[in-house]
Amino acid sequence: MTLAAGGASAMLERLEQQRRLTSNQWKLIITGNLADLLDFFDFFLIGYVLAFITKEWQLTYWQGAVILLSSGIGAVPGAFFWGWVADKIGRRKVFILTALNVALATGIMALTPGPNGWISGWLFLAVFRLLVGIGNAGLYAVDMPLVQEFMPTKKRGWVGALITTLLPAGSMLGGVAGWLLAPLIGWRGLFLVGLVPIVLVLMVRYWVPESPRWLMQKGRHEEARHSLAWALMVDPKEIDLPTTGPEVEKGSWWELFKYPRSVIAGCLVGLTQTGGVGLGLWGATLFVLVLRISPADAAFLMIFVNLAAIAGRFSVTALIEPWGRRGTGTLYCAAAAVLMVLAGYLHNVVLGSVSLFFVLVMAQNFFGSAAYSVAGPYMTEIWPTRLRASGMGLAYGVGNSGKIVGPLGLALILGANDLIKPAANLDSLGLAFVYFASWYVLGIIAYWFIGFETKGRSFEEIDAALTGSSPVKARVV
Repeated sequence: MTLAAGGASAMLERLEQQRRLTSNQWKLIITGNLADLLDFFDFFLIGYVLAFITKEWQLTYWQGAVILLSSGIGAVPGAFFWGWVADKIGRRKVFILTALNVALATGIMALTPGPNGWISGWLFLAVFRLLVGIGNAGLYAVDMPLVQEFMPTKKRGWVGALITTLLPAGSMLGGVAGWLLAPLIGWRGLFLVGLVPIVLVLMVRYWVPESPRWLMQKGRHEEARHSLAWALMVDPKEIDLPTTGPEVEKGSWWELFKYPRSVIAGCLVGLTQTGGVGLGLWGATLFVLVLRISPADAAFLMIFVNLAAIAGRFSVTALIEPWGRRGTGTLYCAAAAVLMVLAGYLHNVVLGSVSLFFVLVMAQNFFGSAAYSVAGPYMTEIWPTRLRASGMGLAYGVGNSGKIVGPLGLALILGANDLIKPAANLDSLGLAFVYFASWYVLGIIAYWFIGFETKGRSFEEIDAALTGSSPVKARVV
């Protein structure tokens, strides 16, 4: 039996009737937004550190590549593991644990030995970057379910998109730190700045209770009532406890595969990040090669690329509810794919004094980055409540493999032999960008031919449609 049965769903009725979010719900949204920003600040910080140590340590290509990609490797099992744990012990606890995971793994790299230390410095960095990736993926996999499970259905997609808007700012903040702080505190000091996500632990510890829907699934209705009362800012006594409750169900990670449409759709949507991640890691280098400018100028242009990404993510908040996940996701994936191909084949076109390549990359990032503001909420919504974090972890974990195959695929197509400072064959750039674009096409296929629409449907209705065990009338489109 699911939560939609019996009196348990009545506890959520007042939440579903909300027209305006309370200040406590906004606190949760702000916390989720900061979590994503600081999470990705720590994740991309290594790119700016490598700029300092590659020549100083005389790193080989493979040593630099291992450091750069180790976090992406760790992100795959990290999303699987922490998503599963969040369904076992709660979203709030895992949010705190993953924030600590990311911050401490980053901060300890300030103690990195030199190239001839007790352990080679590059190997030390690779190991702890692996741990950063594990925590990074786990934090993203759990903060979306935690936030969404406090929101009314009609605002759930909008809020889910909103908390992803500052993800590109994390990378941009890393660049600012590398530009302004590194000359003052050195590259080791940059890692100490990476301890800032510990602030999230304090925010969640004092601001946010456990997800009411998770508590209901565990039969802890009194605690769920207090969580709902916190969100709604009312007296808990105003929320009726159910006279009968559902049988407490214990979910297994392997039960995810009882829902093949959710598995396939979630994983394909997760993989839409592949092209964007590849372009993001290569962006500054490609500007140097295509526009024949200095690395400093290329870094400056990447600020505008990231600003376009932030603007694109904000635009999703206006469409995700009226157009739905499938309509919005398809629009942004299609536009991102077309612009990616155009950027690849028109890279040498100049209009007056403006490079069309730069304009198209900026436009592509507007749509490509925004596409993931649809993917995040959708990957969370297509699972039963008792498996939601595990399902999000599975989809996001598979999607994180794009952080490996994206940049490596481009390197192979362009014939580059150095992932960090490549000397690439630009004649193949069009084909390489077609490779990037193909991952967005997978997202369109997932939305329209495999997945189902979640717009306007409560989590309890989605549970009913997936499990078929509730009297609530719900239909999978």
